[in-house]
Amino acid sequence: MLLALPPEDLAELWPQLEPVDLILRDVLQVPEQPMQTAWFIETGIVSMLATLEDGDSAEVGLVGNEGVVGLPLLLDDDRDDLEGTVQMAGTGYRLPADAFRAALERLPALRRLLNRYALIHHGQVARTGACNGRHHIDQRLARWLLMAHDRTEGDTVPFTHEMLSIMLGVRRAGVTVAAGALQKAGLIRYGGGRITITDRPGLEAVACECYGITRRARDRLFGLPPGEIPYRR
Repeated sequence: MLLALPPEDLAELWPQLEPVDLILRDVLQVPEQPMQTAWFIETGIVSMLATLEDGDSAEVGLVGNEGVVGLPLLLDDDRDDLEGTVQMAGTGYRLPADAFRAALERLPALRRLLNRYALIHHGQVARTGACNGRHHIDQRLARWLLMAHDRTEGDTVPFTHEMLSIMLGVRRAGVTVAAGALQKAGLIRYGGGRITITDRPGLEAVACECYGITRRARDRLFGLPPGEIPYRR
């Protein structure tokens, strides 16, 4: 996200950004609480979670190094009903809310970039809702792994059955069956709290159309060549 800014704008913003470590399970965005900070993700993944009255949670979107946690600040608000929790540890930069708002006024390119990202993230959230309601677990797991793979270095993604059950909104047993099917097909290898993607083209073939739709929307809005993965370095 930050590297997509014009160099002169990034140079002006850079001194205000504080480098931070993103620790697994850290909560960056608390539901219904005023936001004090915008978080630019460098490495790792943040899950946007919707929590129900009975305490169950389901992931409705994820943020990696293409995005920012704290979008309501862009939209003239300071709170949301979603929780932003670090699901894969990494690094990032935080910017106080007041400084973030001031930068939006001072740097039109930053606002334009974030407006495009907000549209991309909205599409991802909407598509996740439809996907979770209509597609099979193995398709949804393949989609989630591809999205995580886009936002991480290497081919290995840390996981727990509990985490994936929240991400996909299913029981742990369903995660086990779906992961086993993908492994049997030679698309992934899992064990010891890690999933390694061994056949990405095959995984893309198994995933539902939701991955491709959100991917193409991202390419179009960020002006990327079709199929390029800008998140991965």
